[in-house]
Amino acid sequence: MTDPSTTPDGPRARHGAPRAWVRPLRARDPHEPHRVVTPLELLFDLCFAVAVAQAAARLHHGLGEGHVGPALLGFGVVFFAVWWAWMGFTWFASAYDDDDVAYRVAVFVEIAGALVLAAGIPRAFDETDFRVVTLGYAILRAGLVTLWIRAARADGPGRATAQRYATGLVAVQLGWIALLAAPRAGWVYGWLLLAPLELLVPVWAERRGATPWHPHHIAERFGCMALIVLGESVLSATMAIQSALDVEGLSIPLLETILGGLLIVFGMWWAYFERPAHALLISSRRAFVWGYGHLLIFASTAAVGAGLALQVDADAGPRPPHGAHDLGGWVVGVPVAVYLLALCALQVRPLDGGRRLTVAHGLAAAAALALSPLPGATLWIGFDLVGLAVASARACRDKGRA
Repeated sequence: MTDPSTTPDGPRARHGAPRAWVRPLRARDPHEPHRVVTPLELLFDLCFAVAVAQAAARLHHGLGEGHVGPALLGFGVVFFAVWWAWMGFTWFASAYDDDDVAYRVAVFVEIAGALVLAAGIPRAFDETDFRVVTLGYAILRAGLVTLWIRAARADGPGRATAQRYATGLVAVQLGWIALLAAPRAGWVYGWLLLAPLELLVPVWAERRGATPWHPHHIAERFGCMALIVLGESVLSATMAIQSALDVEGLSIPLLETILGGLLIVFGMWWAYFERPAHALLISSRRAFVWGYGHLLIFASTAAVGAGLALQVDADAGPRPPHGAHDLGGWVVGVPVAVYLLALCALQVRPLDGGRRLTVAHGLAAAAALALSPLPGATLWIGFDLVGLAVASARACRDKGRA
């Protein structure tokens, strides 16, 4: 389906007219029909996939070396930066995407920042050196602040909100830059202060008026990102499988992990896309909860990829990495359980009038944890998600008949 608002001439441009270099960046209609994700937004998401892949890979290596605490902490810090930078642009674009030349250039700046951030992830994990990550984040913020300033100039009703966004983003970014001067041992404490401030910027800004985001567009954007992160999980497991086959060849435990991993990915996709999410986005308050809660959904999805890769390491031969056997199936079962519980709270429970699917997701999450200590845990967890998909399909079928 082609979106009439994103023709080659750009949103709201006349057919056949040349693309404008700069036009007033006014708000789009939140009820605009046939609003879909644009090619530029897809490019933006794909570049963020590089950062997601880097974070998942470092988590895999950290857990494999037995450094569980530092690996989880580093993954949480880095993934928060990736997710929050993606969130900021996603909600802005839903309200103000104008697709003129200046808008595209600003988005290209943000994409460059995402790639710089991704390049700094290994150093942040291995050396607790966040200088490159902070530089990439600053570039990302520079592009977004520029867009908010443009919106403040052109959108009279939304000027106060846009100004608050720009002010808040600059203030917190200065805090991140100042944190570079702090001792590395105290960096975590600075993060615990500044990360909540990042989350509060939209809450504070929207008190002056809600931005006109588009429910269908936002739901599709989040769905695209969920697919990309699932794809990164598949990539992580595939690369590990390739390495294992090159060294040891195919074994029964490895075959079980491969089959279980496929079932897990298919089951996670089924659970997320079983019902349309746009019906939930009926108010700014509910949208805030839904959007913020996706940190757990996206992060746990990426962690599943790292866990599957670690399980492949454990099946690869007699001398796997130190942490591979020690952690067992927990590296897959825990993120799967977090994913199912977060999804249940954010999407399933609000949409499940009969509470049948809510119970099914809760039981599936508990089963994923219970199965984690067992031999061949990945395969059993895969069957668990297959059972959830069957229960979900039956519940939706019965509801359609009612």
